[in-house]
Amino acid sequence: MAQFAVIGLGRFGSAASLELTKMGHAVLGVDNDPKLVERYADDISRAVIVDVTDKAALEELGLENYDAVLIAIGDDVQACLVCVVHLKSMGLQNIWVKAVSHAQHLILGKLGVQRIVHPEEEMGIRVAQMLSYPMVNDYISLGNGEFIVEIIASDNLEDVAIKSILQNKPNVEVLLIKRRGQVTIRPEHEFLLEAKDVIVLFGPLTALRTIAPKLI
Repeated sequence: MAQFAVIGLGRFGSAASLELTKMGHAVLGVDNDPKLVERYADDISRAVIVDVTDKAALEELGLENYDAVLIAIGDDVQACLVCVVHLKSMGLQNIWVKAVSHAQHLILGKLGVQRIVHPEEEMGIRVAQMLSYPMVNDYISLGNGEFIVEIIASDNLEDVAIKSILQNKPNVEVLLIKRRGQVTIRPEHEFLLEAKDVIVLFGPLTALRTIAPKLI
C-alpha cells in the first residue's frame, strides 16, 4: 500500500482520491474549502483544511513521507504555482500537477515539474479515439506512436483466425486473448476467435489503423 497526498478536492482531485482509496492506498486529501473536506472525510484516509499557499502549513503535513503528491487545484493558477514552489523548496520530487492551460504548463515545466496532467484535453483525445474506433474497448499510449489496445471481438470475428486480422504485419502483436475467464498468452496465428473474446493488441498506431476494418 502506497501513500498519496491530493491537494485540491474538486471533481478531478476527489475522483483521483476515491479511486486511489479503492485501490487500497492511503490518501491524504487537502483543500481550503471546509465543505469539500467534510464531504470526503469519511471516504479517504485523512482530509484536512489547509491554505496551500502557506508554506508553514504545508510543512506540517509531512508530505515528504508520501510516495507522490498530486496538485489538483482548479482554476486558481496562482495558488497552484505557489504550492508547487513551496513543495519544490521542501525537496519533494514526485509531484504531479493538473494544468488548465498551455501557459500554466509552460510555467510548471520551468519550475521543474515533470508530471503535468491535462485531464480535459486528454479525455477529449481519448473520446475522439474511441469514437473513431468503436471496436476499441480501452487503450494505453506507450509513447512514440505505440499503443496497447483492448478489443471485444464482434460476432463477425467468430471462427476467424488471428492471422486474418494481422494481415502479415510483423509490428503488430496479439499479447493475449481472454475467453470466459481463461487467458491465452501470445496465441498462435492459427488461433480461432470467438465472439466476445477480449483481444489485447500491441503495435504502432499507423499499423493498428490499417487493420481496424477487420475488427468491426
